[in-house]
Amino acid sequence: MTGEPELSADELERQYNNRALVPDHPSVMARWKAGSEAARVAHPPERLKYGTGERELMDWFDAGAGAPVAVFIHGGYWQALDESWFSFVAPPLLAHGVSVVVPTYDLAPHVSLDRIVEQMRMAVENVAARTGARPVVTGHSAGGHLSACLLSESRARAAVAISGVFELAPLISTSLNAALRLDAFEARRLSPAAWPAPSGAVLDCVVGADESAEFVRQSRDMAERWRVDGVQTRFDPLPGLNHFTVLNPLFDTDSALVKRIAELARADFGQV
Repeated sequence: MTGEPELSADELERQYNNRALVPDHPSVMARWKAGSEAARVAHPPERLKYGTGERELMDWFDAGAGAPVAVFIHGGYWQALDESWFSFVAPPLLAHGVSVVVPTYDLAPHVSLDRIVEQMRMAVENVAARTGARPVVTGHSAGGHLSACLLSESRARAAVAISGVFELAPLISTSLNAALRLDAFEARRLSPAAWPAPSGAVLDCVVGADESAEFVRQSRDMAERWRVDGVQTRFDPLPGLNHFTVLNPLFDTDSALVKRIAELARADFGQV
């Protein structure tokens, strides 16, 4: 895939192993957990099934009848975490009159990445069926990847991909692939950078400016690739933020990132 540099297996491991790159990530994740617990107390979500599986669930934080909807897809390299870690994204968007849906999915290696993509299709289809409109999608890391997949297929009206992984081939030689079990064919097939660009759609590629060079490159290259193909894109490196603290703005009602997601959710991109 164009844009991929030639890096050694050791360097790819270093560039993509975010927990090793950010030793204090447990304290950042503890803030996510605490903020999410507080959010569910203040704004108890409706717990919905979008499929029959145990993890085919989503939390719906309702801003009221007719409110636009933003779907937030969690990260964890498709092999960790669930929706309960990310309820903290809801209160700031609710304050802007935007309902928030946080789905979860099965994890690798118990299921394939292909299955996870299919589960997120099911989730957003459920949202669209309930509201009568395609939602705006956003997500972090693996969730950024899944958001771009959904946008490519026009299942979302716009996407804000935060620290997304859009090219999967660099993961093949890393320890992350022990669970993902990607080969070259599957990595390319499941890379949204290789998928059709949805002409006229909106994609924001947000990344922490202090993330690894590869994560910054992936967001920059994705924005440029789809811009050339007719997508309205933004590449937005946030100063002083790493792969975990890049979500800090989602705690703040007045942050530019929250306002941007709310703006896109309210925009008229058409109905289903």
